[in-house]
Amino acid sequence: MASGKWYPEVMPKDTSSQKTTAGFRNAEWTMTGLPEGTSVGVYPLRTLDGAACNGFLYWRGKPKTVICIMHPREFLATHYLIPDIVDAGFAAFTQTSRSVGNDLRLEHEVALLDVAAGLGQLRDLGFENIILLGNSGGASLYTFYNQQAVLEPEARLERTPGGRPVKLKATSMPVPDGMAYVSPHPGQGIILLNCIDPSVTDEADPFSIDSGLDSLNFDNGFNEPLESANYDGGFVTKYRAAQRARVERLDATARDLIETRMAARKRFKKQADPKDRVLGAHTSAMTIWRTAADLRYFDLSLDPSDRKYGSVWGQDPFQANYGTVGFARFCSPEAWLSTWSGLSSNAEMAKTAPSVEQPSILISHTGDNTVYPSDSAMIFEALGTSDKVKHSVRGDHHGHALLEGEEPGRIETGRLLTTWLAEHFPAVKE
Repeated sequence: MASGKWYPEVMPKDTSSQKTTAGFRNAEWTMTGLPEGTSVGVYPLRTLDGAACNGFLYWRGKPKTVICIMHPREFLATHYLIPDIVDAGFAAFTQTSRSVGNDLRLEHEVALLDVAAGLGQLRDLGFENIILLGNSGGASLYTFYNQQAVLEPEARLERTPGGRPVKLKATSMPVPDGMAYVSPHPGQGIILLNCIDPSVTDEADPFSIDSGLDSLNFDNGFNEPLESANYDGGFVTKYRAAQRARVERLDATARDLIETRMAARKRFKKQADPKDRVLGAHTSAMTIWRTAADLRYFDLSLDPSDRKYGSVWGQDPFQANYGTVGFARFCSPEAWLSTWSGLSSNAEMAKTAPSVEQPSILISHTGDNTVYPSDSAMIFEALGTSDKVKHSVRGDHHGHALLEGEEPGRIETGRLLTTWLAEHFPAVKE
């Protein structure tokens, strides 16, 4: 940390001299709480394009290294690794995006402006080292950010896949000093490409079905839950190709919706027809049904691991696939193309991970039912740095124990992470 520049004038006062167990929604600190003497500061953030986000900083003493945790659409102010990070002498920073809790309009290129606002705040506070910790969907967001941050401003993206202008060239984008990954997935679009149900024959009818592509059809190898399915290689190949074809169709729909709206706006400027004014203002929300059908959810012999039957949504495949809650259920055409399309999204680890030349650590969980061994291997191999290390820890996607009485995987994950941090970015303690 820059000598004496923010103690105590800039930093908020100590607000947490006692252990915290449930101070925030989704608190995960019930085992140990925040370390005694932890200070907590809340920072309003304003992006270059005027959006508002919030940052939460946790620290003890005078750390010079801060670990950042963020997700493009989730609230992570109580992430389970924060106590371990602070206890090891580092500062922890989590922040919201403008789309937290609602990804209807989430475009990853725009979310990079949110990341930049948070990192800019940390540089202003004087932190010498900024480490980005990408957990789950935060991994593809942060790696996409790094890809753009290391470029010269004039080489950065100018528009989202849906055509929206984005001010990356004019944005100050601090380059991180290190990258950490915990249960990183290959990108929200790739996740969806692998779990979208290709048997849908009519996007307007959630019950339309091609039985020959139905993963829940016993004739195709499905078994009564919770017995593992047994899909043969021919079905898997056909299924994956049909998933790609459905995403291609949805991409075309999204682009048609955008083109219709933008064409109406152009016509209105020339002719001032009231109908075009309304049509140009209207943005249709796409409804994407049945997005919980990755064959690996049900056939445990595919990409084998320690995972349990089912998905992150639960072990009832019918409820997960046909229910209201699910990936990409409602989204704007722009959000579909930028975030959820495995064919159009820029926030894909295979595309962005080569930009990572900083020291990196990747920790996967062996019972993860969202990120599979082949995914973790691909991400690790794609990282451009030679200073990288990979660990596997027993646990599910969120680091919970796989068996009753077993130590939660998140505990070992915290040990591995803080050991690596101390080796690469020594903390400064009072």
